[in-house]
Amino acid sequence: MFITFEGIEGSGKGVMLGLTLDWLRRAGHSVLATREPGGSELGAALRALLLDTRNSDMAPEAELFLYLADRAQHVASKIRPALAGGQVALSDRYADSTIVYQGYGRGLDVDELFRLNDLAVKGLWPDLTLVLDLDVETGLERALRRNREQGLAEKEGRFEAESLFFHAKIRSGYQAWAARHPERIRLVDASGSPAEVFGRIEPLLKALR
Repeated sequence: MFITFEGIEGSGKGVMLGLTLDWLRRAGHSVLATREPGGSELGAALRALLLDTRNSDMAPEAELFLYLADRAQHVASKIRPALAGGQVALSDRYADSTIVYQGYGRGLDVDELFRLNDLAVKGLWPDLTLVLDLDVETGLERALRRNREQGLAEKEGRFEAESLFFHAKIRSGYQAWAARHPERIRLVDASGSPAEVFGRIEPLLKALR
């Protein structure tokens, strides 16, 4: 079973992944929890390039192929072995992020992005993708505060530095992409407390299991 968490910056993906991890472990599952970019050794180096504010002039195509390289290695070295070993795999972001951010956000062709991602992951798509849907202002405020508190404003703040208009395109892009793939993507209202948000996720997990 493979579950991914998507959404705008600051939507609570990491928190919901953690709560899902605890829920699955209590149910007796062995779980791999990972993230993109940076879920592999190669990915850690690519994450530093992709998220650093000093690389703000990166061309959309260069950004795309760095993400694809990260994802191909992540799937080959972490996710496929975990699934083959009977584990549940949870990932904070996956291929849908690239389709939305580089497609709906940067203006690259969405269908071509799907084909390129499908090649990178060799056809491995999640059983369930949870898109945490939150208003842009709240999400960005959360993300900026987190980066300041963790000292990551420069090293990992490249996307948080984008305009509100860009983040609004990302939110609407997730909504549009979810509407195209209702068989696996679920929009989850991410407003409220972590307990309230996970209360909306838990029935989806039960249905999948």
